[in-house]
Parts: sequence; structure tokens; C-alpha cells
Amino acid sequence: MATDGKITVPQIRARKGGPKITMVTAYDYPGAVIADRAGVDIVLVGDSVANVVHGMETTLEIGLDEIVLHTRAVKRAHPRALLVADMPWLSFHLSTEDAVRNAGRLVREGGAEAVKLEGGRKRLAVLEAILDAEIPVMGHVGLTPQSVHAMGGFKVQGKAVDAALSMIEDARALSD
Repeated sequence: MATDGKITVPQIRARKGGPKITMVTAYDYPGAVIADRAGVDIVLVGDSVANVVHGMETTLEIGLDEIVLHTRAVKRAHPRALLVADMPWLSFHLSTEDAVRNAGRLVREGGAEAVKLEGGRKRLAVLEAILDAEIPVMGHVGLTPQSVHAMGGFKVQGKAVDAALSMIEDARALSD
């Protein structure tokens, strides 16, 4: 469990290889209050809000405006946890400039303290551009719901040796 005081990116980074980090998803003020009282280290406003709250079939249907709105609601709970907002589909796919602008909206308008994006090595240029804008980034590899159609549905990833090794390479690339 986290210690008293606001959790920051450097504190999370310093715990690598040390105490376990707790992370939960919250989409609204009440959920954020509960997560905060539980003492979690990271609260993620995930694009899964599309499915869980809005009843959408996939996360592809949720837009940046909705993620900003939900992030702002979570931020109002003044969570001690680090607040991470998911970058929805197409918010970082078209250009690095769009990605930085959209990540900036999540920080400026939503109150996020970091952003999360799906994809491995093929997203490195985008990740680096967002980092260059002084916005911390969390990567997401493996089962990536934004790739649901390319994967042919929600399927377990990394079952074959080649796929598992590729996923490990993606994770290592994002961790540098």
C-alpha cells in the first residue's frame, strides 16, 4: 500500500523491483474516492469506460472528449494516487503531433498526471514525442482491446513462443 502524500511518477519509478504497486481503474468521482480510501498507488481512467459505463461493444467507440470528462470526474476526488488517463483509439495513431496534442488535453483539461497508450515497438516514436512534451507515458502490451478487429476478437496473446518473445521485446522497448 502507498504511503501518505501524493504519489508521483518518480516515486512509482523508484519502486521498480521493490514493493508491489497497486493500480485500479476508476471512471467517476465515487469510484475514485473508494480507490483513494483503499490507498492504491495508481488510478487509471481506462478506455474500458466505453464498455463498463456506456455499454458500448468495444473501446473503439469512446472518444477523447469522453475520456477527458471521466478523468476530470476522477480528479475531483483529489486522489493521492497517480492519475493516469488512457489515450483512446485514434488519439495517437495518425501523427505524433496529434498524439502530443491529445495527451496534453488529458493533462490540461482532464487533470491526468500521466497517459497510457496501447502498442509496443511500433508506438515508440509516439511515446518518445509525448515524453519530449514532459508528459509521462505508461505502455500497454499484450491483449490490446484497441486492436480487437486486427486480432480477430479478444484472444489470449503470447501463446506461441514467437508471439511471447515479441511481446517481451515490446515490453522491454517501452521500459527503456
